[in-house]
Amino acid sequence: MTELEHMGQKAKAAARILASAGAKKDAALLAAAAALEKHAGKILAANREDTDAARASGMRPSMLDRLTLTEARIHSMAEGVRQIAAQADPIGSVLEGHTNANGLKIEKVRVPLGVIGMIYEARPNVTADAAALCLKAGNAVILRGGKEAIQSNTAIAEILREAVAGEGLPEDSIQLIRDTTRESSIALMNLTGYLDVLIPRGGAGLIRSVVENSHVPVIETGVGNCHVFVDETADVDMAASIIFNAKTSRPSVCNAIETILVHKNIAARALPAVKAKLDEKNVELRGCERTREILGDCVIPAVESDWSEEYLDYILAIKVVDSLDDALAHIAQYSSGHSEAIVTENYRNAERFLAEVDAAAVYVNASTRFTDGGEFGLGAEIGISTQKLHARGPMGVNELTSTKFIIRGGGQIR
Repeated sequence: MTELEHMGQKAKAAARILASAGAKKDAALLAAAAALEKHAGKILAANREDTDAARASGMRPSMLDRLTLTEARIHSMAEGVRQIAAQADPIGSVLEGHTNANGLKIEKVRVPLGVIGMIYEARPNVTADAAALCLKAGNAVILRGGKEAIQSNTAIAEILREAVAGEGLPEDSIQLIRDTTRESSIALMNLTGYLDVLIPRGGAGLIRSVVENSHVPVIETGVGNCHVFVDETADVDMAASIIFNAKTSRPSVCNAIETILVHKNIAARALPAVKAKLDEKNVELRGCERTREILGDCVIPAVESDWSEEYLDYILAIKVVDSLDDALAHIAQYSSGHSEAIVTENYRNAERFLAEVDAAAVYVNASTRFTDGGEFGLGAEIGISTQKLHARGPMGVNELTSTKFIIRGGGQIR
């Protein structure tokens, strides 16, 4: 038996206990939150090792920001765990029920998925979020983070395991794979005898690799080629503010926008206002010819690949379109199905955009940066699912469950 198979075996055993752990899960989560704050110094020291190595290797600033932890971010992690603990326990909740004519009482109830595998990149907060969400939903989790965050992830996982064990639950409810080679990812993708589902969280390359190579069922998350369409009736100041926030508040995350589409009838007014805001953060602009006619040579000529690129950086593609139809067609062709927004004062255009755009989250007059479990009132989330099965959008506690039917009889036979 390989080391990873041994981890899977321990996770299976832990999952059986978690399925009926009830209030113990909340006690363990509260202990975990307190432990994260108590041992913040240990986490920060480990994180410094990761960030020093990343800086030396030339990691770009936007990605370095994703890797970096601070006292405030650790406190935010802990608060996220507390919010998860405060949620209602989904396990055992009855979704529907009825009594048949023959007297059979049939209920559909929520149950854990079982054992969840996570493959993710250089975001150590995911270690805490994923562990807490899986535990709340009664699942064991095997985590495999990126090499850039291995010291941070190890410190966080050790703290969480100790806290969980201190409240009488199996420490192997949370396990971290410390081998960050490609071989460990491939092995996890083939752990069919132990994993019930595998969730990748990271860039397009990681997610594509997992989807194409995994023998374990996959929930696809994360890639965010998100757009804002500035309609001809848009409030220009509102549009500039939304675009500035959606691009620059944290450009390295999946709910940041990568392209804006601007109606030709408002482009001459809107584009200079948008550029003035984006200049505050020195955002590089890549635009179509009509965009360059308005803004000049400071805009780099866009090429075909710019419309599908997830930059995760201070780079934004701009295209002037003739109509709402053109905007919808562009989004349909290039969107990753994550988050899309329209800025408009036209009710019919807003409703049409909401109805026709096929994405996990669709906005009218608001920033795409709200696509987040916490912002949606779900607490932390394990990722943003961009597929339609088994879940879509921010995946909170409920999305980490399945269902089963419970049937109570009195001797009925068929």
